[in-house]
Amino acid sequence: MGTTLSLEVEEIFVEGYQKVYKVEDPSVGLKGIICLHDLTLGPALGGIRIHPYANFDEALFDVKRLARGMTYKSALSRCSWGGGKSVIIARPQDKTEELLRSFGRAIDLLGGIYIGAEDVGCSPKDVGIISKETKYVVGLESEKSSGNPSGFTAWGVYKGIQAGLKKTYGSDSVAGKVVAIQGVGSVGTFLADMLFWNGAKLILTDVCIEKAEKLAKQYGAKFCLPEDVFSQECDVFAPCALGGIINPGTIPQLKCKIIAGAANNPLLSEEDGESLRKKGILYAPDFVINAGGLINVSSELRIEGYDPVDTRTKIEGIYEHLLNIFEEAEQSQCSTDKAARTVGDYLIANKIGKRIEDPCFHHCSL
Repeated sequence: MGTTLSLEVEEIFVEGYQKVYKVEDPSVGLKGIICLHDLTLGPALGGIRIHPYANFDEALFDVKRLARGMTYKSALSRCSWGGGKSVIIARPQDKTEELLRSFGRAIDLLGGIYIGAEDVGCSPKDVGIISKETKYVVGLESEKSSGNPSGFTAWGVYKGIQAGLKKTYGSDSVAGKVVAIQGVGSVGTFLADMLFWNGAKLILTDVCIEKAEKLAKQYGAKFCLPEDVFSQECDVFAPCALGGIINPGTIPQLKCKIIAGAANNPLLSEEDGESLRKKGILYAPDFVINAGGLINVSSELRIEGYDPVDTRTKIEGIYEHLLNIFEEAEQSQCSTDKAARTVGDYLIANKIGKRIEDPCFHHCSL
């Protein structure tokens, strides 16, 4: 693809994906991947994940799943983007300005077919550093950007939990309902706050035990160890950490009625969605319920610029979107995951929601 100083961006073939790039800059210790699954509806927009993958193949496996999820997330939320994601193979604490800026140069070399944003291990501040080398980023901490999308993602998950409760119990009130949150990072903490103030009973866990215990004390919640969260009796299990945690090993342990959380790709495979259906657990597809962050950063690229009130209103539509998917799955006697993907495939195949205007990077005018 191209080089800048010691930066190398090499396109590699991955079946079923439109474009995949291997990114390396030995001078700053950069190793990463930019994965574009589908560009039918527009340029790909997706987060930059920084994680210490064991090797390149493990990183590729994860970024492929994440990019594919973004394709469906964008299509179903009508945000008019393609599906893409990127990963940097590093411990978040080891990232440097030089590494981030080099990755920014890699993004810039692609000429706008990929737009980056914050993700696990990559903060809005980090995105700001990346923006020194490219305009193709969103979610900066600047006057004309949308900042950290975590609160908006949590709001969408909250509305999704309400939709699940409405379908399961006939009422969307969270008052008195038990919600187990796996992962109290930025989104999980916002979600816990929303649920607490609306009367829910919480069970909290996180790999950072001290943080989860502190938050549990703050909200009068129950704390449990990470390995015990799957077997907790609850109305709603809200995965808000990494993916692949709903699998043949954990599904038999589940004692919940609903799974509705912020994590990307919580199902290890699509077959796990069918296993949940047979077990009588209602699953809110991740690429529908956690679209709030994408909707939020998309707003800042409109010609009119960013509007948090308009964004909040659009995110509230997740409630109805999920109820429609639950109904479609019930009528088709299939998993909710399959029902949602079927709708997404139809939208993409027919180019419904295809972007008709170029994104406006207002932060560049500051």
